[in-house]
Amino acid sequence: MKSINSLYALALAAAIFTGCQQKQKPDPSKADTVADNVGQQVDLPAPFETKSAQVFCTVIAWPKGKMPTAPAGFKVSLYAKDLNNPRNLYVAPNGDVFAAQATTEAKGLKKMQSKLVGKDKSQNMGDSPNSIVIFRDKDGDGVVDNKGVFLSDLNRPFGMAVVGRYFYVGNTDGLWKFPYSPGDTRITKPGTRILKLPAGGYNNHWTRNLLVSKDSTKIYITVGSGSNVAEHGIANEARRANILEVDLDGRNEKIYASGLRNPVGVRFFPGTNTIWTAVNERDELGDELVPDYLTSVKQGGFYGWPYAYFGTHEDPRRKGERPDLVKTTLVPDVALGPHTASLGLDFYEGDGFGAKYKNAAFIGQHGSWNSSKLVGYKVVAIPFSGTKPGKPEDFLTGFVANAAKNEVYGRPVGIATNKDGSLLVADDSGNKIWRVSAEK
Repeated sequence: MKSINSLYALALAAAIFTGCQQKQKPDPSKADTVADNVGQQVDLPAPFETKSAQVFCTVIAWPKGKMPTAPAGFKVSLYAKDLNNPRNLYVAPNGDVFAAQATTEAKGLKKMQSKLVGKDKSQNMGDSPNSIVIFRDKDGDGVVDNKGVFLSDLNRPFGMAVVGRYFYVGNTDGLWKFPYSPGDTRITKPGTRILKLPAGGYNNHWTRNLLVSKDSTKIYITVGSGSNVAEHGIANEARRANILEVDLDGRNEKIYASGLRNPVGVRFFPGTNTIWTAVNERDELGDELVPDYLTSVKQGGFYGWPYAYFGTHEDPRRKGERPDLVKTTLVPDVALGPHTASLGLDFYEGDGFGAKYKNAAFIGQHGSWNSSKLVGYKVVAIPFSGTKPGKPEDFLTGFVANAAKNEVYGRPVGIATNKDGSLLVADDSGNKIWRVSAEK
């Protein structure tokens, strides 16, 4: 997700004043309309054509009995409640469901800024829970029978994966593996950090998602940028804005793809070895720039950050620095709208949702501060025809309580397909997990 820049060099009053101003700069280029790879028309206004806004939502919590809304033919139920910022979901091969609980910690100046401008009302703040919770549905009726803490004392965990006798965790500062046996309800033995990763990052670019190769010999790791648009220098971005590839022991690291500002959701398209990712794009170019996107990932491909966006559109803040990279920037497959904070991703491989949603991509849009109105705050579906994506459409809505007051009940993020064919949606600000199933 997105939040305000840290203004380290200024005193608090000046930082707040500057951070809350709306920016307008000279227009260095013309507006543009392009088509993504599904023929979707994407309007790209000129940079700074509109002022860059800062509008934080206020989470007011779900009223008793209130739930999100799914299309006709689907049922929404509460899978889990009373959690502590469930950010990402993972379904193990044996059907156990895991939720990584973590958040950005607000300390010192950053915490004071958050309180003054309202960020603390838009998400869970404070100490990160740093844990993974396990859920088990023994009889497959969609109701959790057992819930407990599976792992604790982590460092902002996000990605999870089971490979053989190990449970892998993507902490913000490294890739860890823990001894594991299928059916374990808690891990107490110490783990091993097998790869150090650059920690922290701009806003919430602390997430490190994991994807295991189809032959179980490699792990792909998403690492978001350490800044909005490399304002602290490219040296600060070493190994960032990438999908990395390593062996199961953490060795032989390679950059699989680069120029991905904040890739979070990462999955293989069903039946293929093609990686797809949902990418959270940059801020402060205006109200309608830059679109977040879903894209297939080409090995060795460059996707623009920080020099270009949505193809070869050069970012004026990095103008003239790397024309060679701008020229090679790949166009994403599907635009998901600017500032939607599209983070969660899963492909629906079951049969229960009908032919329309077979292999469809479901994306959790967490919502952003960098828009003059609430955008995102829903789950969208992208149907596929073969391996070709269609256009995004709303699937799970109702998270916005009052748009005029910028009030929301919760914020969807992590997505996972359960073994029973239902879709699970992590609502981190609502501290719940929602379950969407087809009506019988």
